[in-house]
Amino acid sequence: MAEKEKVVLAYSGGLDTSVIVKWLQVEKNMDVIAICGNVGQDEKDLSWIKQKALDMGAIASEAVDMREEYAETIVSKAIWANGKYEGIYPLLSALSRPIISKHLVDIAHEYGAKYIAHGCTGKGNDQVRFETSIRALDPSLEIIAPVREWDLTTRDSEMEWAKAHGVPVPTTHKKPYSIDDNLWGRAIECGVLEDTWNEPPADIWTMTKNPEDCPADPETVVIGFEGGLPVSINGEKLSLLDCIIEANEIAGRNGFGRIDMIEDRVVGIKSRECYECPAALLLIQAHQSLETLCLDAETLKQKAKLDVEWASTVYRGLWYSQNREAIDAYNAYTQKYVTGEVRIKLCKGGLFVDGLRSPYSLYDYNLATYDEGDTFDHTASKGFITIHGLQSKTWSRVQGPGSKLQ
Repeated sequence: MAEKEKVVLAYSGGLDTSVIVKWLQVEKNMDVIAICGNVGQDEKDLSWIKQKALDMGAIASEAVDMREEYAETIVSKAIWANGKYEGIYPLLSALSRPIISKHLVDIAHEYGAKYIAHGCTGKGNDQVRFETSIRALDPSLEIIAPVREWDLTTRDSEMEWAKAHGVPVPTTHKKPYSIDDNLWGRAIECGVLEDTWNEPPADIWTMTKNPEDCPADPETVVIGFEGGLPVSINGEKLSLLDCIIEANEIAGRNGFGRIDMIEDRVVGIKSRECYECPAALLLIQAHQSLETLCLDAETLKQKAKLDVEWASTVYRGLWYSQNREAIDAYNAYTQKYVTGEVRIKLCKGGLFVDGLRSPYSLYDYNLATYDEGDTFDHTASKGFITIHGLQSKTWSRVQGPGSKLQ
């Protein structure tokens, strides 16, 4: 008997990917290696997911803890870049796909598999991110996307197929929302959220307390940075992973970190998305505030443009690209002196930065003060303004308002 082809499946343990484990065996006659990556989702113990795939006939199943690697190699770059797509969304799903893809490719090489499969639909962003990343890492691998080709177009038809082929299925009703979560936050869509006039139901929020129920008194948090990355919270030294976990807890209990937005997907449609990103929004805001103290005006202006480009590049699945690498190289230089502390008050869903300090601060008290000790040369301003405004004066005299007076 000829040896079967092997396929590595990005596997979550939910209905779709559970059906795919068996579907690849039945419809494609392939040996399945199921891989579930822990990037900080709610499930702390993924061993049951691993066993479920083995019970369904997978020849191998692995639950890989990617949390520390995810924080150190991916999220760190997002903090440097103040990464928010369309200025709002902290890219949580877009950030986890590259590292999952990397492990899928590595495991495909380990097992000698020629194929990688995923459970993404044909209208979402994640199919783009997975497939673009996989092809960038190994163009020779072939990709199978069962949900795009099978005729199981409804949940009921999937459930029926699953029962007919011995796939364990949920006994409860379908969750009304589609959820994706990792260390950097939660993405919530579908259900009643598809009507843009509907208020998000209270039950979608699990990481953040209802602002109305938060304490009336603000909570102060001091975040320490070295080289553009958080290294301490309230004076306690922490790894980046632990900083994120702690920031999620602090911001969440103060009701901070909720987003409700209309987002432009890669595939050309607008989608209503709700996000819960307490740590992401807290740490990005703190980092961005410290940059204003440590970077000069021209660098801040240029970096703001590149921050937008970085977020767009990563959102569109181009993590493994020259463009992202080049922007990260720029950021690596700019972050050398983004070191110091940021003091923040959190209260009932609000965030207020009320203190900054750094050994590399470009803020000079003696130049800024209007009190005694002012060292700014006021007499230099007259000549500066004359030269600075010369182009405006010339334009006005020849073409603009001044020309009308002649």
